[in-house]
Amino acid sequence: MPQRIRLNWNGRRVTEQQRAGAVRGLRMAAEHLLGESRQEVPLEEGTLERSGVASVDEASLQAAVSYDTPYAVRQHEDLDLRHDAGRKAKYLEDPLNRERGTMLEIIAAQIRRSQRG
Repeated sequence: MPQRIRLNWNGRRVTEQQRAGAVRGLRMAAEHLLGESRQEVPLEEGTLERSGVASVDEASLQAAVSYDTPYAVRQHEDLDLRHDAGRKAKYLEDPLNRERGTMLEIIAAQIRRSQRG
């Protein structure tokens, strides 16, 4: 006797859950990068460090970490500037390159987690 199996595929729900997981993962990955970069950002009064923010554009699934002072770009790009020990130029680029794998895993873990619910 043939068995019947009924399967309800809720593709839209799965897609929505995955997208929500991706947004959560992007936010967590951006916050991770912000924390890592704050350990290297040039520090005199702390203004540059405090100006750092992590943001996520949910519509485009893009995350950004930025520092907002008039001198942020110069401090990042000018390799001739002197900084205190442990502080340096490329305070955002270097952590991004170093933490890329960790950030991708954070995002992937949140997408996987979204599928459990």
